[in-house]
Amino acid sequence: MRLLIQNGTIVTMNAGREILKGDLLIEGDEIKEVGGTIDIEADHRIDATGKVVIPGLIQTHIHLTQTLYRGQADDLELLDWLKKRVWPLEGSHTAESNHISAKLGIAELIKGGTTSIIDMEAVHHTEPAIEAIYESCIRAMTGKCMMDYGDGVPKSIMENTEDSIKESLRILKTWHGKGNGRIQYAFAPRFVVSCTEELLIKVRDLAKEYDVAVHTHASENRGEIELVQQDRGMRNIQYLHKLGLTGKKLILAHCIWLDDEEMRILADTGTHIVHCPSSNMKLASGIAKIPELLEMGANVSIGADGAPCNNNLDIFKEMSAAALIQKARLLSPTVMPAQQVFEMATLGGAKALGMGDRLGSLEKGKKADLAIVNLDQLHSTPSVEVDIVSQLVYAAKASDVETTIIDGKVVMENRKLITLNEKTIKEEANRLIKQQISLAGVQK
Repeated sequence: MRLLIQNGTIVTMNAGREILKGDLLIEGDEIKEVGGTIDIEADHRIDATGKVVIPGLIQTHIHLTQTLYRGQADDLELLDWLKKRVWPLEGSHTAESNHISAKLGIAELIKGGTTSIIDMEAVHHTEPAIEAIYESCIRAMTGKCMMDYGDGVPKSIMENTEDSIKESLRILKTWHGKGNGRIQYAFAPRFVVSCTEELLIKVRDLAKEYDVAVHTHASENRGEIELVQQDRGMRNIQYLHKLGLTGKKLILAHCIWLDDEEMRILADTGTHIVHCPSSNMKLASGIAKIPELLEMGANVSIGADGAPCNNNLDIFKEMSAAALIQKARLLSPTVMPAQQVFEMATLGGAKALGMGDRLGSLEKGKKADLAIVNLDQLHSTPSVEVDIVSQLVYAAKASDVETTIIDGKVVMENRKLITLNEKTIKEEANRLIKQQISLAGVQK
């Protein structure tokens, strides 16, 4: 299968950060040629005249299982948000509801040019969500949420340690590497507050044995930090480091409340940090010291987190927020320039996925994950004589994405989803939400 994209402005994100005019050729799941005029027979052609071709955007912290609960946990602090709303709602999931929740999230992600995600699933009914990932053709690292400890955890999601490990391993063995390698498994202990040391040590050992990543939350909230210090006798990152979990296979969401030693640990060990600015602002968790972490050499990528703490999965909003909040925090307009933020959403995400050699840029031999963006909009005009990357970060919206391609397959073209039925997903989500609220026993 040959797919030829013609006459576009190609933001390559290659080593030279070249922006090229011309064509891009895809054969199978790989990029074969980039730039210039490519005169070749193709099975499918897409005219990108006047449009921008970008690497597929990568979100490294998502909760597909929460998408159905958008708008159900607004204006709450993190621990209240979890205990009063989100945990009971997650615990109410059925196989059907989690399948639809995942499809709802994936549809929104694809329509916004996100081609790869790192997803933390529910404690139960993980496989229906992975089936949605498989059917939709999105690229995902995903894993069953693990919770075997903690105050305020509902019975519906409190696990036995051995059972949690056993189920995680079963899903790993079933799904890891499926879909032409699009689906990867990651162990997903929720956070230190809800995990025993026994579970975390077993996760560490099994992740090494199976050569997979660990995806968790850390240092998001001051209350969380206090709980970890009281229970484990040290700060969050220090504790994870002591257990031997830090390193290039660990993906940590948030990392807001870090001291200097913890920042150095993360940078020196190559631990991946996921910045979720909109979630952090809405939950009033704080502002992560991202410029300082980048200066220390840490790898930082971007994620929208879950819909109940953000209300959308739009990476364009996240890129803009990531730049703006640091400028306000440090009172410097030069920190977090657009190019650096766009790198976090592409190359940084690819590195966190362990796919830096295959994703994150548009280069010959890399995976054909990309999006075509139409910047001929009122909110992004003038679209000539401007810095294109700045336009993408500060002016573009998810709705400007016209076409999304993953693994060489067109999954959206001219704003129409191909692998998912948008109308049916919305109808099913609206049908199920009242049932799920009732099952959860929560009240607004």
